[in-house]
Amino acid sequence: MDVKEVLFMSRGDGEDSYAQTSTYPQKIASLAKPAVASAVASLLEEGFFPCELLSVADLGCALGPSTVIFMSTVMESVRKKCAHSKCPPPELQFYLNDLPGNDFNTLFKSLSSFSQNNESLSCFIMGAPGTFHGRLFPRNCLHLVHSSYSVHWLSQVPNLKSKEGLPLNKGRIYISETSPGVVKEAYLAQFRVDLSTFLKFRSEEMVNNGYLVLVLNGRKDKDFAGINSHYIMEKLGEAIANLVSEGFVEEGKLDTLNMPHYTASSEEVQGIIDEEGSFEIEHMEIIEVDVGGTTPDEDPHSRGRKMAKDARSFTGSIISHHLGKEIMDKLYYEKLPIIIGDDLAKERRMGISIIVVLKKHIL
Repeated sequence: MDVKEVLFMSRGDGEDSYAQTSTYPQKIASLAKPAVASAVASLLEEGFFPCELLSVADLGCALGPSTVIFMSTVMESVRKKCAHSKCPPPELQFYLNDLPGNDFNTLFKSLSSFSQNNESLSCFIMGAPGTFHGRLFPRNCLHLVHSSYSVHWLSQVPNLKSKEGLPLNKGRIYISETSPGVVKEAYLAQFRVDLSTFLKFRSEEMVNNGYLVLVLNGRKDKDFAGINSHYIMEKLGEAIANLVSEGFVEEGKLDTLNMPHYTASSEEVQGIIDEEGSFEIEHMEIIEVDVGGTTPDEDPHSRGRKMAKDARSFTGSIISHHLGKEIMDKLYYEKLPIIIGDDLAKERRMGISIIVVLKKHIL
């Protein structure tokens, strides 16, 4: 699987699109607003002015809802800081990045009125297709970089085959309680390489004392297999296994399907940042949000249907590529909603997110 060719969020703006179903990432983006505002305020401290242009990049922007939250937070923070400092505001250049398969048309349609609603600041918006696992921008050009719910996607699936070519994670699509230790180690090793590379390239693109804000799906403790850290992947794997048992999916296809995704602990993230050495951590926090929603009287199976639709919007491109389009409706509309609904009827599930604010070292 070539991840950069296969991975994309569900396109368009219909009811099954990522633009309409990504309520959970939007909730996390809203909870990260104080961290973004703090980074902007710190960036615009004495010594920053006079500055005519503030260059900002949002990496892994997808179709727009979370990006609008981020951009609005940046612009409001700039307004407040400039008013307090009695300095003329800079023009803002936003670079919106995602993989080439991203639906940039829907993204820019969703932003058509954004500049009009923010006429008090001069704002320019540009698309920047490409993988953030490589260089995207010229050296020393970015003041603020942000990435929300993207950095946990890996550049490639770890090598999960034995020397004899047999699948090491047989019957599973991600790390589970029964996965061999070598599977966990392979995932962590790939994440370490990818995050280190990400930080190295961002350091080259950013100005000294620039700020990098990362928001990623993670886990709360050292337990690789705690279900709250990868709830959707666990339940999606169960649903696919059901289709295998019923003859709709070949067993070999399940055995060779491993998601290019890693839920890190805060200790792992901090260790990689410290080892790479380009940034210092100014702030790190862990937030927990109910993955099934916060409406206590909502039927758990109704929540299961919503979560399955949401899951399709960000896992569907990979599943369709590996298992075929013909099983998609049965998987996401029949099997997965029931599995999630039955589980939510028994207990509450909390999703874990890590927010990190980094400052680039002076080189």
